[in-house]
Amino acid sequence: MPMAPRCSMNMLWNTQIQDTCVVFRSWHIHSNAQFVLSLVIIALLGVAYEYLRVLQRNFDSHIASFAPRSHARSPSRTREDATLLAGKAVSGFVVPPTYRLLRALLYGLSVFVSFFLMLVFMTYNAYLIFAVVVGAAIGHYAFNPELLPQTGEKEWHAINLKIMYFES
Repeated sequence: MPMAPRCSMNMLWNTQIQDTCVVFRSWHIHSNAQFVLSLVIIALLGVAYEYLRVLQRNFDSHIASFAPRSHARSPSRTREDATLLAGKAVSGFVVPPTYRLLRALLYGLSVFVSFFLMLVFMTYNAYLIFAVVVGAAIGHYAFNPELLPQTGEKEWHAINLKIMYFES
């Protein structure tokens, strides 16, 4: 009696194509066509993760646009100024509950996708790992066309000058 194909669990770097299972037993790859489709799906998950990161950042900017100007973040104030247990928003602006819920949902979704991609990585399959990295790179390229300031205005100006210096 022939044995039914089983999921292969490799704990070492491998390039196995058939009988590879991706995260679930039901995602069992039996053919080269299924493997290519899996690579595309995994790459798209990497792109989706990068899109979620940008969506979170844009949503936060949208919320910050509603902040009263008296609470706008000054360049000298940093995250270190706000303690973890103080219960205060970093900029002094308390986010309304509806927006906090939406932010939490976006954050939870991005954590889920990132952990799912980590589990794909843990198959140790070189092709699947490559698909994760390619998807993340494509997503980063597609959704991050500009360098956004993360520091105060003076520091950002200094960064711009350094970039201009290196480009010339």
